Amino acid sequence: MAERTSTFQTDTEPDRDDRITRSRRELYRERLDLFVLTPLRVIWSDWRTRVGSLIILAWVFLGTVGYWLVSEPFPGDGPRMDPAFQSLEFPLGTTIRGESVFALVVQATPAMLIMITAGAVFSVAIATLVGTVSGYKGGRVDRALTVVTDIAMTIPGLPLIILLAALIEPTHPVTVGIVLTINAWAGLARAIRSQVLTLRDHSYVEASRIMGVPTRRIVVDDILPNIMPYVLVNFVQSARGVIFGSVALYYLGVLPFSNENWGVMLNDAYDSFGVFTSWETAHWILAPMFAVVTLSFGLILFAQGTERLFNPRIRARHAETIDEDSMESHR
Repeated sequence: MAERTSTFQTDTEPDRDDRITRSRRELYRERLDLFVLTPLRVIWSDWRTRVGSLIILAWVFLGTVGYWLVSEPFPGDGPRMDPAFQSLEFPLGTTIRGESVFALVVQATPAMLIMITAGAVFSVAIATLVGTVSGYKGGRVDRALTVVTDIAMTIPGLPLIILLAALIEPTHPVTVGIVLTINAWAGLARAIRSQVLTLRDHSYVEASRIMGVPTRRIVVDDILPNIMPYVLVNFVQSARGVIFGSVALYYLGVLPFSNENWGVMLNDAYDSFGVFTSWETAHWILAPMFAVVTLSFGLILFAQGTERLFNPRIRARHAETIDEDSMESHR
């Protein structure tokens, strides 16, 4: 009897291990398909998101790999005001000091990417936290956060940024990004609060409360997925706001600088005598303008298609390991 029992365990344990291994493998494959491959397929299926992603990736490549490949420009590296597209050494021409315009654009890219990421993350994170808590909790918490939001909305943004720039004198890109969006979160927080006020009375949220699901789980599982398209679109809008704000304030000389910046390039080009005299010298001012426009255009295209990422039916059509009903359950 003991021998039969031992034989039985020897024959079945490998099968059980195989089933467990196979189940874990299938679980990892499903999660990889659900959270990585499916969003990539959704992005690639829409031409706007596809083009926007390629533009953003191109600038990220210039800001990371290109930053190390292209040497920092110095005065006297080349001839003065060499026109664009005349040589491979200076593809976008040179400045009045003989600096490569292409190298100036590339060297300014990392700081700009850090700046827009810090500003967008700061404004959207604060807005989502304040708007969600205010709308879901209600009562005294809602009234207190609404007063704070109203105060932030009533303060003029530009004078506040100029005052903070004069007091703090920010030079680090992260600090500059936060200063530029110091009260930009207020309007988004008010809009998110309005959406959460509607969502908290839905039947599935009420059912979660009746079943005793913790508030944190309700907010994360039931509330946030429904407002993420709106939050993501505003994330991109905040990033565009940081681009335009930083370039404008660097151009006006409001923000101190220690690194290359597209706004500083525009200021130098405007102050130089030869920029507007002919098209042969216009490359100095057109290059940073092209950088601002293309990066902003890429963000716009990316934002127009991102709402599809959070549509469960669209994601289910592009998923290979899950159907629409199962996708609904993962929300």
